[in-house]
Amino acid sequence: MTKKAAAAETPADDPVSRFEGSLAELEAIVAKMERGDLPLEESLVLFERGMGLTKVCRSSLETAELRVRNLLDADAGPSEA
Repeated sequence: MTKKAAAAETPADDPVSRFEGSLAELEAIVAKMERGDLPLEESLVLFERGMGLTKVCRSSLETAELRVRNLLDADAGPSEA
């Protein structure tokens, strides 16, 4: 990534920041819902948002796992028989 590309990438666009932000929001939603004092409609809205955040987090983790695998494969180089 060039310096220009890195500078153009805002913290919200950074995959790690996006994952951490989504996870923090998801944790806050879970805490609110665990209190059990929300009206049903608000609980449903929060549940729906939480499901969306779960998908974002899962996708981010899968992307990170793929990056790690690619790095490990590149580091291993061609195998000699």
